[in-house]
Amino acid sequence: MTKLARQQTILELVRERRIGSQEELQRALAKCGLEVGQPTLSRDVRELALIKTAKGYTLAGGNGHHGEAGLPPVQRLVREFVQSIRPAQNLIVLKTAVGSAQPVAAALDGQSWPEVVGTIAGDDAILIVSPDKKSANRLAERIRGMLG
Repeated sequence: MTKLARQQTILELVRERRIGSQEELQRALAKCGLEVGQPTLSRDVRELALIKTAKGYTLAGGNGHHGEAGLPPVQRLVREFVQSIRPAQNLIVLKTAVGSAQPVAAALDGQSWPEVVGTIAGDDAILIVSPDKKSANRLAERIRGMLG
């Protein structure tokens, strides 16, 4: 399982039930078939900006630059998982690492950029629809800039 998929599982668990400690989270992940070491789990909790309250772990309050709640910043997702960008008229096809397209698409959608009408994500590809060719080219350049 990829890091992104593991972190998505952590977010689902925290949303679904009360998780009061990292040990409880580790046991819940094990029940999902994920054996995660404590250092990795601590890093995931920090990267996901989970906050420990009296009622257990919860998502940090604001979205800020995270796009959809709980996702890492779009810049990080693009840099880590997008492999190629190919514009075609008012469309852009992004190729990603296997299993990474949906979180990247969710983060892009969460930005509410005017160049994005919508996204469709498979397992390793994202189709982005823009209002016109000019918008698609601007967006492709923006995403290329995130690649470093």
